[in-house]
Amino acid sequence: MATLPQTAEASTSALEGQIGHLSPEQETKLTELKAACEKEGLHSLGKGRPSLDETTLLRYLRARKFEVNDALKQLKDTAVWRETNKLDELYDTFDIDAFEEARKVYHQWTGRRDLSGRPVYVYEISHIKNHMASFEKSSTILKNESASSASDPIPGKLRMLCALYENMSELVLPLCNAIPNRPNPETPISTTSHIVDISNVGLMQFWNLKGHMQAASSLATAHHPETLERLFILGAPSFFPTVWGWIKRWFDPVTTSKIFILSAAEMQPTLTRYMRPADLPKKYGGELEWEYGMPPNVDGDIVHAVVGLASDKLVRGPLRWVEQPGGGGQVVARGTALGKARNEVIAVLGDAKDAA
Repeated sequence: MATLPQTAEASTSALEGQIGHLSPEQETKLTELKAACEKEGLHSLGKGRPSLDETTLLRYLRARKFEVNDALKQLKDTAVWRETNKLDELYDTFDIDAFEEARKVYHQWTGRRDLSGRPVYVYEISHIKNHMASFEKSSTILKNESASSASDPIPGKLRMLCALYENMSELVLPLCNAIPNRPNPETPISTTSHIVDISNVGLMQFWNLKGHMQAASSLATAHHPETLERLFILGAPSFFPTVWGWIKRWFDPVTTSKIFILSAAEMQPTLTRYMRPADLPKKYGGELEWEYGMPPNVDGDIVHAVVGLASDKLVRGPLRWVEQPGGGGQVVARGTALGKARNEVIAVLGDAKDAA
């Protein structure tokens, strides 16, 4: 188990290796990786962003300890994986009902941010048992509409997780990054904070989920590196050291250093070091009226900056942040319902609503 830093986010050490906080050597490595990507014709890893931005390149460099060749290889592997599995198409045509069913059994954005402006996610493992029907239903929808094949090898349950990771990278992170009045605005938001509640989960349930959790962690490590800032595990049962023995083997030491197991007494004082009580769900010692399974309770700064994104008006299904020429962005509703695709601008940064 990792040791928590002595101070909260005021420290700039958490920003090392990111834009605005690069050493001269890291600046050189970034320039080298840019040139290598240009030479390889590697231009983008996401439909909503026009190019391979520096934030993405730095995530891969940090994951590979600023070894340019290793970072380039991982970028190329991810690009091939995305193309092979048609990730942009998967997200944009994802069945809306299946997407909402998948949300019930995976990590969920609360709609709030921590003290550094990073999105806060909550995952209550016990809900997998309570919503297993949803888990299977969404898998069935995907299997019927887009079965795996040699050219499309992601199995149904991981396709759901892929879509939710796309939601994180293509909506939540750029949305939080667009908010002007946040700490360290010179540094784009590229990581997330997670609360994982494992209370009321038995050893057999952990064992039954072992294979799926391992596959999910491998997917994140390979294709979404350096998107985790820290993860707090709550409600650990007495047998958890056994489970932790499995889990920590799935991650590299850097990732495990970001995981903190909190006792009941440590929960509230620790979590409020990293997020305001108003942004922490009541269940975990905060003041936020939000429970697992509810839509995001979008914070006031985001609602003020992105017109049309109020919590009570959030659209179901896949959403995408699309950058606009000259700056700004739009939230575009994608996905399909009864086989019909949608492409509707539902919110914009500022007060002008342009066509998608």
